[in-house]
Amino acid sequence: MAGAIKTLKLLLTAACLALCAGTWLLSPAIAAGTVPGFNLTPQFDLTGKAAPGCRLFVIQAGTTATPQNAYSDSGLTQVLPNPLTCDAAARLPQWFVSDGLIKLRLTDKNGAQIFTGDNLLVVGPSGGGGGGGGTIDPTTIFQTGAFMQFYGTGILTGWVRCNGRTIGNATSGATERANNDIQALFQYLWFADTNLAVVGGRGASANADWVAGKQLTLPDCRGRVVANLDDMGNSTAGRLTPSYFGASGTVLGAVGGAENQTLTIAQMPSHFHSASIYDPGHVHGYTYPTNSGNTGGGGAFGNIPGTTVTSSAVTGVRVNSSNGLDTTYSTGGGGAHPIVQPTILATTYIKM
Repeated sequence: MAGAIKTLKLLLTAACLALCAGTWLLSPAIAAGTVPGFNLTPQFDLTGKAAPGCRLFVIQAGTTATPQNAYSDSGLTQVLPNPLTCDAAARLPQWFVSDGLIKLRLTDKNGAQIFTGDNLLVVGPSGGGGGGGGTIDPTTIFQTGAFMQFYGTGILTGWVRCNGRTIGNATSGATERANNDIQALFQYLWFADTNLAVVGGRGASANADWVAGKQLTLPDCRGRVVANLDDMGNSTAGRLTPSYFGASGTVLGAVGGAENQTLTIAQMPSHFHSASIYDPGHVHGYTYPTNSGNTGGGGAFGNIPGTTVTSSAVTGVRVNSSNGLDTTYSTGGGGAHPIVQPTILATTYIKM
């Protein structure tokens, strides 16, 4: 009996292990991770002292300073401020990014660089297999600065509306979003489009303006459709020119076009006005003044009369000669006409 019980226990244990292993194998893959040494870990300056208030910039691999979102959860839904700030114990918070490579730059609280590293491997579950890379294609993830049109009007988590209002840090008083989670977009737009106004004027750097609590104006897509640059890294196509677009077609954020157009005479097609003249017949009167000084000289030219002409003609065309030019009388109102393409309205958002 004892042997049978022991055998049963072994069988139950094996079944349990198999079930647990199967459950683990069937669990959803989490394609997110972090970089060892920079997660819940104290940071130190170049002298070896703890660096409370230090800042970790999370940057897209292979770029100079293009921010990449970091998240507080492995599901990559809760965006963290960028840079991440160390606490009083110089410890960074827990953070996650999608699998792949990343660039990190660590500075002290005054901005002095402590560390920078590019193409650092993000270490995480990666679907549980290990060594096989991530299960999420990073090219399918929206990056900071990406446009999206959404069939709605309200606020979306992780996005702001391109409405020409402002963004800034939590104390900036920005009108569209005043929150520390907007820093990545603030810094991206500051570099990407120098024509975007900074309330109070542009400072020495994007980070300086951010820390100073300045407000950066968002692109203004209100009532506008989005078109592509006329060059986009290639030669100019000449499809959007200053003559007709109203601005350079190769400048990011340039705006042009109009809702309506009023034609000038020069823009009208060349044409003739058809007209018919009705003349039922008329008479001319002649007056011959006395030419007492003429004693003759012979021939048919002995007298040259002065002539007065009157007309009773009725015509079908009226002519205006008050300005010394013969023109037909004007007609039409000279108003503008619509030139709007078939359009449906939605809201354009930009990724934080």
